[in-house]
Order: sequence, then C-alpha cells, then structure tokens
Amino acid sequence: MKHTLFYLGHPAHFHLYKNVILSLPENNFTVVIKSKDVLEKLLKEHNIKYINVDTVSASKKEKSKFSILSAFAGRMWKLAGIIRKNKVKILAGSAAELGVLGKLLNIPSCIFFEDDFEKVAPFARIAGPTATYLICPDCCSAWKWNYKKTGYNSYHELAYLHPDHFTPDASKVASLFDLTKRNFILRFSELGAYHDVGKTGITDELALELIALLKPFGNIYITSERPLDPKFEQYRIAIKASDIHHALYYADMFIGDSQTMTAEAAVLGTPAVRFNDFVGELGYLEDLEHTYGLTYGIRTENASQLPLKIKELLEIPDLKKEWGKRRAKMLSEKCNFALWMQQFLERL
Repeated sequence: MKHTLFYLGHPAHFHLYKNVILSLPENNFTVVIKSKDVLEKLLKEHNIKYINVDTVSASKKEKSKFSILSAFAGRMWKLAGIIRKNKVKILAGSAAELGVLGKLLNIPSCIFFEDDFEKVAPFARIAGPTATYLICPDCCSAWKWNYKKTGYNSYHELAYLHPDHFTPDASKVASLFDLTKRNFILRFSELGAYHDVGKTGITDELALELIALLKPFGNIYITSERPLDPKFEQYRIAIKASDIHHALYYADMFIGDSQTMTAEAAVLGTPAVRFNDFVGELGYLEDLEHTYGLTYGIRTENASQLPLKIKELLEIPDLKKEWGKRRAKMLSEKCNFALWMQQFLERL
C-alpha cells in the first residue's frame, strides 16, 4: 500500500480504521487527529502514534460559524504541511478537509461515510464535489454524487466488530457486570456536531424515567459524551474506553441517542433501542432495523413509545438468544469491512 494518511475526528473513526492501520508497517502510514471525546485515549491505549491538528483546546472550542470556519482553515493548513512532509500518496478518512486537500495537492482522497449525504448536507457539499472516492454501505446514499459512490455490503461497525477482529472476553467485564443478572447500558450523546443542530435525544428527565423502569430488572450503567448530572454519577460505567465493546456484547440491552453505539450494540447481537430525531433517516440503521430486526428507533416526538418498547423487549423469553440468531443471519450476509477497505486501498 502507498503511504496513506488516516485522518480521525471521532472515536468511531479510530475503531473504523484501526485494523487497517495496525496491519501496516509503521513507515507506511501517518495518523492525524482532531480532539474528540476519548479519541486520544484510545490511540494511546493501542500505542498508535498520531499528530493532533486541533488549533484550540477542546475546552476553548466555540460553536459560532466564524470559529468553525477558522478552525477548519487552521486544520487544513496543518494537514497540508504534514502531507508534504511525509510524502503522502493517499488520503483516507471521514472529513471533508481531505477532499479539498486532495484536489489542491492532486492526491487521491477516499471519504468513508455512513450517514446518508442528504442528512449531512454541509459536509456533503464540500466532500461530494472534491473527493476522489465516496465510500459507503450499499444501503446508504451519496445524494447528488452517487456517480462517485463506491458501495459495499457491510457497515462501518464490521470493520472492528466482525468476528474476524473481535472476540468477546467476559474477563473484561468481570469486575463490572454481575452476569447472573441483567445488565443495561444507557448512552447519552452530546449531540453537538453541526448536523445535530436542532436535534434532541435522551433528556435528564427521560433518563430518570428509564432508570426507574429498568432498575427492578437488573443493573444500570451509563456512558455519556456530555457532562453527567451528579444524580447519575452512581451509574457511570467504570471501564476502559477500549473495553466498551465487551460491555456492549455482554449487556442485555442498550438504550441511547447515539447512532454509532446503537449500531455497535446491534452488530454484537445486543437488543438496541435508539431515541433521537435521526430515526427513519439513516440507511444503515434502517437496514439493521428493518432487514435484520437487531435495533429499534423511536423519534423524540413519540417519547411515550420508548418505555413501551423497552417493556416489550424485557418480556421476550431468551431475548439475547433470539438476537444471537438475528446477528448470525446478518453476519452471513455482510462482509468484513476492514478487509474490504484494506484491499480497496491497496488497489489505488
């Protein structure tokens, strides 16, 4: 493979690219990041060297259009310098900056995405015209740029949670879960990205209602991207960031407002219920829900349906066993996406 720059802007990107990165000689790739949640922690835990191109610390980031554009320009400038210095031949990532830089520097850019382009229009309007390759699941749309789309029969999550790469390890959760009881994971997203404007998810009030509903059935654990109210601290999940997928696998149910963790739970065979304003709008989650029955989505205007769906799932005998069968069907029809991605990049 030619020297490839991988640009990571979210913990999900680390998981997406890590198996390709770890398969390469160290002098054959460069990893560049911008700070987000536990991204740096994950890279350090896996001993992957990286360069951070954030121009301001996470605590000082502003949300105004000017500050967003200024940060974008700053990252572009730094990235351009890194590309030249390392003699990069391929750009790979999920950020629009790569399409622009590829165009300017005459380097092939590969934009991997899972959210249908229509739903992330500001990103799409930059990445669509500039990227060399737009790479997404068959069930997703590249909108006006479908002529550039390279589709594949899988999901991002199967780049790292496919059985070829992920083996659940009960010892990773032994100090956390009592596996003789049911264990439930709740996830609260920040919903602070540009495409999240006006979108809502699980409020503190709703979280209290869910805890009251689930408590008689088992133990509750919360993982949160946003700051937790002190009343929820007793439920905060005490686990290494790199072990969260073991917890998701052994959990009896996942409930959250995160796209990514919902899909992760689903492909691991854990019943997953998603509650946010993107429900019904994203192809890969619609595929997981309506083709395989591994997850359910409820929009926020239908909040009363959330506890009803949870109660319905709690009453299903051998719930995890049933989801295991559904997962097996899905895996038999989807490819190992890390292997697909590695082979794609090698052909460039």
